[in-house]
Amino acid sequence: MLDHRKTAPAALAAAALVLSLPGAADACTSILVSKGASADGSTFITYAADSHDLYGDLPLRPAAQHAPGAQREIIEWDTGKFLGRIPQPAVTYHVVGNINEHQVAIGETTFTGRKELQDPEGRVDYGSLMYIALERARTAREAIQVMTDVVAEYGYASTGESFSISDPNEAWILEMIGKGPKRKGAVWVARRIPDGYVSAHANHARIRQFPLDEPKTTLYAKDVISFAREKGWFKGKDAEFSFADTYAPLDFGALRACDARVWSVFRRVAPGQPLPSSMVKGQDPKAERVPLWVKAEKPLAVRDVMALMRDHFEGTELDLSKGVGAGPFSLPYRWRPMTFKVDDQEYLNGRAISTQQTGFSFVAQSRAALPAAVGGVLWFGVDDTYSTVYVPMYCSIHEVPRSFAVGTADFKTFSWDSAFWVFNFVSNWAYSRYSDMIQDVKQVQGELEGGFLSRQAELEKAALTLYKDSPGLARDYLTRYSVSQGDLVTARWRKLGESLMVKYLDGNVRDAQGNVTHPDYPEAWRRRIAAEDDGILRVPKEPQKVAQ
Repeated sequence: MLDHRKTAPAALAAAALVLSLPGAADACTSILVSKGASADGSTFITYAADSHDLYGDLPLRPAAQHAPGAQREIIEWDTGKFLGRIPQPAVTYHVVGNINEHQVAIGETTFTGRKELQDPEGRVDYGSLMYIALERARTAREAIQVMTDVVAEYGYASTGESFSISDPNEAWILEMIGKGPKRKGAVWVARRIPDGYVSAHANHARIRQFPLDEPKTTLYAKDVISFAREKGWFKGKDAEFSFADTYAPLDFGALRACDARVWSVFRRVAPGQPLPSSMVKGQDPKAERVPLWVKAEKPLAVRDVMALMRDHFEGTELDLSKGVGAGPFSLPYRWRPMTFKVDDQEYLNGRAISTQQTGFSFVAQSRAALPAAVGGVLWFGVDDTYSTVYVPMYCSIHEVPRSFAVGTADFKTFSWDSAFWVFNFVSNWAYSRYSDMIQDVKQVQGELEGGFLSRQAELEKAALTLYKDSPGLARDYLTRYSVSQGDLVTARWRKLGESLMVKYLDGNVRDAQGNVTHPDYPEAWRRRIAAEDDGILRVPKEPQKVAQ
């Protein structure tokens, strides 16, 4: 999602370790898992669409045939502004959320970069570009071709963007930024994630140097280097050129609010590799950069990839569940703004992968060993990634659950029929006594997701049997399953919310027998209150005599 963070015009310097994050609340996280890094030969990408004004829903775009001269409207994803029209191809593919019928999936994070490179006359924004590619591409490489051809022809309307693009065999990271006013098109570079490796991006450009003569692994705009030379931003040898350092120079905010999330993924995927927190704390201008990818130390299953999307830096010195900011119940969230000042000193609230302002997120699973109708799954969830439930939405389904569908609610109108609002209700209530309530939430979350995962093999075996006789029957079968499970989850989560309201009413906690108890604050919190007391809260040790 859009990240309005203003990037400093020069690389990180020791004297410039100050925050510039006025709008970093609109920030997303994406993880890419290559086929060789997964437990079953899947490729995975993940995406968390984070914004304070984003409603989480699951759109469906049916495949279509278009008459000559047909046009596609371009509506800017962030603002709803009409940008123009572009010609439709003869055929567009079926798209469920961010995956299409060929198991191509796309996610993104905005890095902004040099803001002077945004083209106010560009006709295609980053959000529309993703869905245009899904409508037209059969592979990840084709998606890259579609996206770069479209912006070259019609202009790019957004700021710098990193895209995750996957198919059953490959996962790619594509980074793109415009050329500025009166310069149609974009400069870009794309790299395929090596087999057995995991990559990630989180609102900062990640591709630095890249090979210039390896088309199987690296693609780039022919003028990506010459354009930088023209602007005076690069003077070295071509082999030394860094896309990220040139078009999105590093600053403190990019480290602590962005690269820190990538680092937290990598420390969990490759705990044995040297990945010190000094890489992202922003206190050492000479610290080594977080690599573009790391080798997974063990194969990742669907459940593992979901878990990577649930992160508050637990177990590190950046752990958001620690310190006075977490309150008495270890709440790992900080309300905006992201920074604050005391006297003349600026402080950081912190930004983890899991955040309260997520509209929707997904784990896209693509598998070459299965027919596309069965192999492609969008594990889809709404609201905070830590407390969401990822529900399997197969890429071939011709209907989505009503509770996830476009139009059942919006960001300004609460509805019990909307999965987004039901999950939002539960998570916001849980924030009030987080360390206790999150245990109840995780129990139900585990039951639901565990059920989906345990049934997946049997369900797909039945779908394959149907597919051999009739692909249409297999689609119908998977549609009924995905729709029923989505609405079941919404209903179950509403019940969870009701039970949490009863159990934790007015600061009390009901035990397993329904009896009201009054658990005390944690001892550490009591001691903090005592340390800050100026005497007015103290109870005298000896009874005071009242004057006669």
